[in-house]
Amino acid sequence: MFVFRRDPDADLGVGVAFTSADLDLSDGQGETGREAAFAALAASLGVPVAVTTQVHSDGVLAVGEQTAPAASGLVDLTGQQADALVTTRPGVALAVRVADCVPICIAAADGSAVAAVHAGRSGLMQGVIAAAVDRLRADTDADLVGWVGPHVCGACYEVPAAMAEDAVARLGIAPTTTSWGTPSIDLGAAALAQLGEAGVDATAVGGCTLHGTGLHSHRGGDAGRQVGLVWIAPR
Repeated sequence: MFVFRRDPDADLGVGVAFTSADLDLSDGQGETGREAAFAALAASLGVPVAVTTQVHSDGVLAVGEQTAPAASGLVDLTGQQADALVTTRPGVALAVRVADCVPICIAAADGSAVAAVHAGRSGLMQGVIAAAVDRLRADTDADLVGWVGPHVCGACYEVPAAMAEDAVARLGIAPTTTSWGTPSIDLGAAALAQLGEAGVDATAVGGCTLHGTGLHSHRGGDAGRQVGLVWIAPR
């Protein structure tokens, strides 16, 4: 079910996880399948899971105390649009759904606040990471740590030459090419650079959604979604 999981501990009190293709957490599978998948995920984590509708933006949504989970363990915020979720609420996992874009989890080093960020090419250019960090800074003065989950790698993310040149110029990353020699964009490098600029000490979990195994990939023709999750331990 997971390609990476870090449960809350005494030092940080924050859990982080990135799921695999063993679960499909997309909305395209029908209500029954969606509820069953989120129920399995929430049961495994021991906390409910919050999701919103992602639109490749820099929008940030704060998850407060007002929203109760359904019986399945899903906190359904899909009536709202955002590409980052933040909270100071213990006991609810923030989830961003991906199938090639970059899932990012950020936590305050004292466990006081967390954020989950969906960062595709458009979101990176619009500054979704900085927007999420700015929102976290409104809630905590603690140092921030982060995890960058599996995504399509620079050796696989083929784009037109003009798009690659624009990304290099606007994101401040080195030019890259695919393993077959065409222009590409290294989304992970851009995410790590932006996290560093925002003062987040980030770790790359690794894994390419396209050429790797056990992960959903939109470019690979898979309609499923995996998620990146971060949560403050229940108190």
